[in-house]
Amino acid sequence: MCGIVGYIGPKSVVPVIIEGLRRLEYRGYDSAGIAVGGSPDTPDQLELRRAPGKLRNLEAVIAASPIHGTFGIGHTRWATHGRPTEENAHPHRDGTGTLVVVHNGIVENYLALKQALIAKGHTFQSETDTEIIAHVIQDELELASQTTLSSFAAGGGPASRTLDANESESVLTSQAPERITLDEAVRRAVKRLTGAFAIGVLSAHSPDTLVAARMGPPAVIGIGEGEFFLASDVPGILHHTRNIHFLQDGEVAVLTTSGVTLTDFDNNPLPLKIQRIAWDPIQAEKAGYKHFMLKEINEQPRAVRDTTLGRVSLDTGHVFLPDMLITAEEFRTCTGITIAACGTSWHSGLAGKFMIERLARLPVDVDYASEYRYRDPIPDATMLGLLITQSGETADTIAAQQELIRKGSKTLAICNVVGAAITRAAQGTITTNAGPEIGVASTKAFTAQLTALFLFALYLAQQRGTVTDAESLHYVTELSKIPGKLEEILRAVDDQCAKLAKMFSTSNDFLFLGRGIHYPIALEGALKLKEISYIHAEGYP
Repeated sequence: MCGIVGYIGPKSVVPVIIEGLRRLEYRGYDSAGIAVGGSPDTPDQLELRRAPGKLRNLEAVIAASPIHGTFGIGHTRWATHGRPTEENAHPHRDGTGTLVVVHNGIVENYLALKQALIAKGHTFQSETDTEIIAHVIQDELELASQTTLSSFAAGGGPASRTLDANESESVLTSQAPERITLDEAVRRAVKRLTGAFAIGVLSAHSPDTLVAARMGPPAVIGIGEGEFFLASDVPGILHHTRNIHFLQDGEVAVLTTSGVTLTDFDNNPLPLKIQRIAWDPIQAEKAGYKHFMLKEINEQPRAVRDTTLGRVSLDTGHVFLPDMLITAEEFRTCTGITIAACGTSWHSGLAGKFMIERLARLPVDVDYASEYRYRDPIPDATMLGLLITQSGETADTIAAQQELIRKGSKTLAICNVVGAAITRAAQGTITTNAGPEIGVASTKAFTAQLTALFLFALYLAQQRGTVTDAESLHYVTELSKIPGKLEEILRAVDDQCAKLAKMFSTSNDFLFLGRGIHYPIALEGALKLKEISYIHAEGYP
């Protein structure tokens, strides 16, 4: 997933965007670009600067050819359609050069759209699917103008007659057809797209206006003091504001100097649902560690502690999950649980199966979320669905949740983001409280998910009467000791890990072996080695 940062406000726009993109570098990228409008020298133009490679290359381009403005948008791209070159970097222009788009996701029908636009005379400068979006918006603007002009001429207006000698040509100019607004053109354009997209759009004809739309990949709107932000993830703007609206599928946001308005794709007004993000911005920094991965490995004790905090009684052993709309009776009569998740969250779900079945004596199926809806599953109203996701915005996990709901099951969520899409559709949520995870490979989020799953398993067991009070107290007491044990281990094994890494650094294949609940841990260990080192590794029972 690539990085998007947009800004409208009183600050110098270029440093805000570059800083935000740098905070999103953990996502990975191979090119970067920025578009800026509102320059006093060129008020009717958008200035673009793009470069392949890292952000420092883009900064060098800007230093050689400076740009200034009052609003803008930037992007870091990971190539999907086309090579990582300057012409394929975002933002992309339309055919007039006055409108630009940045985009995360994939437009599945871009070839059909491209062919239709070429037939209309459009020419393209890149190999990307994103450039097509800019041209589709341009097409909608032109179609609206043509339709208005045609209907005006057919009705006998000035466009259908010649001027007499005393009339000024300004008569026609003053009564020329109005263009539709930029946001209306975006709403019409996105209805023509098939696939997944989070987009930001600027136009030189709509100064101090930034339009965003979402269908699939995450996007957030930041509400500051007289300034407004768009980003693909919270860390990109967290240094400026903690007031965030998580853009939902089918929503269009219009950011101007006076505020943010929200509609659906049919232009029906929607309310802003602002969440106050509790993460400290310092949590999104390296905090003295050499890299984010090392920092997040060492944040695991805190993540376990924060996920447990306030949810257990060390006096009685009782577990408290207040964000539950499912009754104790429904938990008692539940006939089974389906866990759906992807990647690391799927591995935590496999471990959760052992916990739930052992403690609550309830059968559990664990599905890879992207496959769930394709196997014609048979949940019902007596079963529960449990969705596990770090972001709460994973498209495949949302689709699995929708399938569970459609088949009559209530759903629960284990998620790291308050107010994310999956939590709003669920009848109960356990927030993991891991904080922002910057490193590419999940670490503390996985540990926090295991903690949340243990809490849920024990809570379920208590509701179903499958554990005694003494057993509950024992489990909760042991759980409270985990953060301290993790801290001790992390201090003790640092040198050992470095020696082992050096010893095995020339090996080409690794097998991670585990029995029982340690099998999913073996799968996760193999995944981590592959993600971080690109060395082949497999997990086996």
